[in-house]
Amino acid sequence: MAPLLDDSEKERIRSELGRRVKGLRSSAGMTLEQTSERTSLAVSTIYKIENGKVSPSFENLLRLARGYGVGLEKLIAEPEDEVSTTRLTVTRAGQGRSVEGKVYDYEVLCNGLTGKKIIPLIGTISAAGDTSPAHLDRHDGEELLFVLSGEVELLVEHYEPVILTAGDCAYYDSTMRHGVRSTGPEEARVFWACTHINGLD
Repeated sequence: MAPLLDDSEKERIRSELGRRVKGLRSSAGMTLEQTSERTSLAVSTIYKIENGKVSPSFENLLRLARGYGVGLEKLIAEPEDEVSTTRLTVTRAGQGRSVEGKVYDYEVLCNGLTGKKIIPLIGTISAAGDTSPAHLDRHDGEELLFVLSGEVELLVEHYEPVILTAGDCAYYDSTMRHGVRSTGPEEARVFWACTHINGLD
């Protein structure tokens, strides 16, 4: 299990992520306005991400990666991380790349492999997570959700909410608005597998 992040570690992660995002934009020779058009993100949102002012949602990280035509690992991998062009990579327990999300904290797995069609990650979900319709998100692709511990409520557009407990699994179309929150007395941990599809929403 990855260690819980304190405030200083979260600030460091936001700052490093912001530098990588800004570096990709600079390498692509794109303005904030051009990036906004490519990603459907507001200029102010991109600016705040680049300057470590906000924690982007997983969906917004996907939009940035697709907008720049790179894999998600380009946004979250440290420069010294070993990146392989082979088709095998291993992540040992607790050694994934930690990312502070807007609603969930993620441990992204198997960053050593570029161009993955599936993005594997472990999410830590706070009971304070908001799944009201205004705060749900959507993106291209499909997702598999497997509950490792705790109890969560999965809300998917057009469907009744579903309660999932440890060992339960759900698969859904990510183009529908969706969200997850912990319903138990403690944080929940889930395994996510999300398809990475080229192109924008």
